Amino acid sequence: MAPRGWGCWRWAARPRARLLPGAAFPLGFRQLLSTLELAPHICVVGSGPAGFYTAQHLLKHHPRAQVDIYEKQLVPFGLVRFGVAPDHPEVKNVINTFTQTARSTRCAFRGNVTVGRDVSVSELREAYHAVVLSYGAEDHNILGIPGEELPGVISARDFVGWYNGLPENRKLAPNLNCDTALILGQGNVALDVARILLTPTELLEKTDITAEALKVLKQSQVKRVWIVGRRGPLQVAFTIKELREMINLPGSQPLLDPADFSSLEESIKEASRPRKRLLELLVRTARKPPEPKADSKVTTPRAWGLRFLRSPQEMLPSPNGSRVVGIRLAVMRLEGSDENAQAVPTGEMEDVPCGLVLSSVGYKSRSIDPTVPFDPKLGVIPNSEGRVLGAPGLYCSGWVKRGPTGVIATTMNDSFLTGQALLQDLEAGVLPLGPKLGYSVIEPLLKNRGVQPVSFKDWEKLDAEEVAQGQAVGKPREKLVDPQQMLQIIRR
Repeated sequence: MAPRGWGCWRWAARPRARLLPGAAFPLGFRQLLSTLELAPHICVVGSGPAGFYTAQHLLKHHPRAQVDIYEKQLVPFGLVRFGVAPDHPEVKNVINTFTQTARSTRCAFRGNVTVGRDVSVSELREAYHAVVLSYGAEDHNILGIPGEELPGVISARDFVGWYNGLPENRKLAPNLNCDTALILGQGNVALDVARILLTPTELLEKTDITAEALKVLKQSQVKRVWIVGRRGPLQVAFTIKELREMINLPGSQPLLDPADFSSLEESIKEASRPRKRLLELLVRTARKPPEPKADSKVTTPRAWGLRFLRSPQEMLPSPNGSRVVGIRLAVMRLEGSDENAQAVPTGEMEDVPCGLVLSSVGYKSRSIDPTVPFDPKLGVIPNSEGRVLGAPGLYCSGWVKRGPTGVIATTMNDSFLTGQALLQDLEAGVLPLGPKLGYSVIEPLLKNRGVQPVSFKDWEKLDAEEVAQGQAVGKPREKLVDPQQMLQIIRR
């Protein structure tokens, strides 16, 4: 049910003559203004989960709100399309809900528009009653160690974007002609990357992984993947679902050292139920003897392992400096207890040979417009319940609001709260007391700047093409990754 009072939104009840003298305009224009007075125009920047959930809440709880969703990519859905692993199709079902929102007569998708470059946030604020920044975390944390720039050292974010079809990562071309890969970080993204590296390609063929990624993975020589963390088993960030998938991965076996878990009995007993189940599964897996091969002629299976209390210090180059061939790790020890324990160096070092290093130590947001407050240390927009501090009418939701944590459900709740705050401000008269024309103001600006926005109907053309190409090769879809090709399809 919509909040009370929307039928005559406070300022809209004022006589129109106080805003614009009716005699100065023809009847049709006065009728247009009457409609505009009752329809708050809201702009959402970003079409990932945060953007769509914010729009959904606004449309559901304000019967006249008009919402425009701006997106720099040609296609919608953000991390649901470009971040969720291809072998997790059930997670992508939320796209059905987002599609219903985008098809609303009061919602419009404006793709191929980069806010901060093609149009400024200040211009959006002039055109709309409220602007919500929901553009997520477009960058990754760097390690800041020697050799990080070597070929063969890749951010997990870029690797995920590559196999999921993010256009900016389509030319990544990771070299998988090595026996061992090492992943820095022990979160769900790290396990996603390890799983994609080790999953038999005949299974990946049934997913929406890109054709180029599938081709490279079919030729991969990677047989072992180490997943390395600075702290211990009690502090791992991955969840039990992702761990089970790794343990049950066909053709791979876990390499866990029972000694890493030998002193955890008391801590496991005192842990929360989710953490307790996770740790118990790790202990059982570490203590389980390797299963004997049914056929001695079978090639040694692929393997993955967890390495704890190791911190990266330096990437080790090949003799001619052309690529990475190993990594130097500092051996750590823990000070404190449980999940809050801190890792400190012991002074010992360990060199691990590897031909591929994937850094999965966190995503981060960045500032897209100098007029918007931004905390570069925390990587968030300073806000109170989604209201950007010192900027009335400007809001934020999702990772740029709280940091890159949580799952899609976390972002949903977070975005609903931002939408609620915005609607409260509308009802309280905090937002501008005058008609705004929204996209009608922005459209000519974009045209003059040579920007060609794409609509949700344009996306549906691309969607149909991807599904058709996928069906031809037995996949749910064949993702399009070349922006020029996508534009050609749209213009047919």
